[in-house]
Amino acid sequence: MRLILSGPPGCGKGTQAQILSHNFQIAHLSTGDMLREAVSIGSKIGLEAKKTMERGGLVPDAVVISIISERIERQDCDLGFVLDGFPRTLPQAEALDKLLVGKNLAIHSVIEIRVKDELLIERISGRFSCSQCGEGYHDRFKQVKRAGVCDFCGSTEFSRRKDDNERTIRERLGNYYAQTSPVLPYYESKNLLSSVDGMAKIDDVTLAIDRVVNNARKD
Repeated sequence: MRLILSGPPGCGKGTQAQILSHNFQIAHLSTGDMLREAVSIGSKIGLEAKKTMERGGLVPDAVVISIISERIERQDCDLGFVLDGFPRTLPQAEALDKLLVGKNLAIHSVIEIRVKDELLIERISGRFSCSQCGEGYHDRFKQVKRAGVCDFCGSTEFSRRKDDNERTIRERLGNYYAQTSPVLPYYESKNLLSSVDGMAKIDDVTLAIDRVVNNARKD
């Protein structure tokens, strides 16, 4: 089973991709993780990506596709994989299709997680984490049990990402609608696209995605 999870930043793609990976025994592929791994092991493609990243530039699509090409050849992808947030542009979607055709593979389903902008802004801007153990919290949705103390390690030090603010989030959403939204009609034209309500509880979103995946397995 080969899947793509799509949706705006903060919609829960990473969480649902991890759940899918566990439930269906398929690999969870995040381009960020793959790039960092390629850089850390010092592969030829990784070194090329590192040079671009050190200059503050965007890694070229051809490099990202090459990294994906190598990654899906590993044994843990034998039963399939879920791509978390990739492709982000129409050219990337077309390049991914070309790559998979060359390997006699295909995407079985593309799942869009829909969430209203205002809720996304609230979700992201309210996030913070324990500086010691990294446990994540939220001002509204996941508060610490005891004020100022991490539930897991007892630390009293917390941090927030500098880009988790309304202005930056709106910019990221603008980029998503300008660059990534056109990918959805592309997959819809191939009868691969399904949408789920990302504003529901996490377990309900998981159930909705599972139904989509199980239906795709029957086809």
